[in-house]
Amino acid sequence: MIGKDKLFSTFEKVAKASKADETEIVYIGTNSGLTRFANSTIHQNVNEINAKILFRTVLGKKIGVASTNSLALVDLKATLGNSIEIAKCQKENKYFPGLPGPEQYVEINTYCENTAAFSPKDRAKQVKKVFVRANRRKFTAAGAFATGDGEIAVFNSKGVRCYQPVTSASLNIIAMSDTSSGYAVGLSRKVNDIEAVALADVAVEKAYLAKKPKPLAAGDYEIILEPAAVATLFEWVNYIGLGSKSFIDKTSFLSDNIGKKIMDETITIYDDGNDTSAIAMPFDFEGVSKKKVYFIQGGIGKGVAFDRISGCREGVPSTGHALTANDHGQGAIPLNLFIGAGQKTVAEMIASVKRGVLVTRFHYINGFIDTPKAVLTGMTRDGTFLIEEGKIKHGIKNLRFTDSMLRAFSNVRGISKEQSLIPAWWESVGCISAPTIHLSSFKFTGTTDF
Repeated sequence: MIGKDKLFSTFEKVAKASKADETEIVYIGTNSGLTRFANSTIHQNVNEINAKILFRTVLGKKIGVASTNSLALVDLKATLGNSIEIAKCQKENKYFPGLPGPEQYVEINTYCENTAAFSPKDRAKQVKKVFVRANRRKFTAAGAFATGDGEIAVFNSKGVRCYQPVTSASLNIIAMSDTSSGYAVGLSRKVNDIEAVALADVAVEKAYLAKKPKPLAAGDYEIILEPAAVATLFEWVNYIGLGSKSFIDKTSFLSDNIGKKIMDETITIYDDGNDTSAIAMPFDFEGVSKKKVYFIQGGIGKGVAFDRISGCREGVPSTGHALTANDHGQGAIPLNLFIGAGQKTVAEMIASVKRGVLVTRFHYINGFIDTPKAVLTGMTRDGTFLIEEGKIKHGIKNLRFTDSMLRAFSNVRGISKEQSLIPAWWESVGCISAPTIHLSSFKFTGTTDF
């Protein structure tokens, strides 16, 4: 950790040399450790310390972006010069409103000393517990335990000085028999919240129940989606529909549906970077404070996330969802996603199913089939079960689905009170908080032999 004072004093020195009209410097520093395991053996242990420093310089309405991973003054000044030269070659962006000025953002604790100090040996001790639990049923375990810390700083020539130290810890486990597999995952900023034994027991129990899976014909089934399955679907729904670019381009399912009912009235989806029950982050990569944004509320389309450029184009303020300057072409994307909880227990939902399917998680999802209808396709994985007369009967072979998420989530029979934090590609600054959801109809379009 370099620290707030040293970072900003360094950036002050660099910014004084800038000949641009406006200058922005974003620092993302990481110290990440990863322990991978397979066949109940640790096979890889790595640690990476790195930094990315992005410069965005403005000449009128021309914008240049350049980056380095060196904090040496000579390299920072060279990168600043590169970004200015790039800006000179750009076309003016008529929607660029200028860099933001300073504002207040919520002060939240996103750093845990225990997580930052967690060593490879500490991770290995927890992974050994996973092996012990799997071996009790003569299963093998695979997965990864990641811990790390970092710091994010946003500095600009208009007075923005945002700084946030962060930590994260995640453990994913796949328990495997000769005919089945089961999955569990845990995520927190506090490594002590990751309960390796409890997660291993979940994965092992799923693998045990799924042994010798039976085939199930493709068709339209009642379904219960566990949090990992829900999160995997909505990670894609987020990417194709909840950000500003798809909304403006009219490829989002929300583009022509604001104020209209598009899902069941029990479905509420929102983003809240200040909610510390998940992986909170109070400001975006422009230094704008994050606002709570509802995308779907009570089944009604409400809106999308904006950064400053896309907001200016639409005549609305930024919601605090800017990505780093090198990714501004993607528009704003929510990173702190919540799928609202309900009132049911998982046991109650299973007991209410006459004949249906329980899905642990999905993979190989493609969301570019028909984005205005949010059509996704993908496959089940690591624990798919037949439910009959309110009881889990046996494991079934994996299935392929192809369905509109607008259609599927317009037929909700129940949502659990409990929610789980599921990692996504942006897990150091956010995640997906998801419940278990019971749908009356979900279309499986293909079968597998495993």
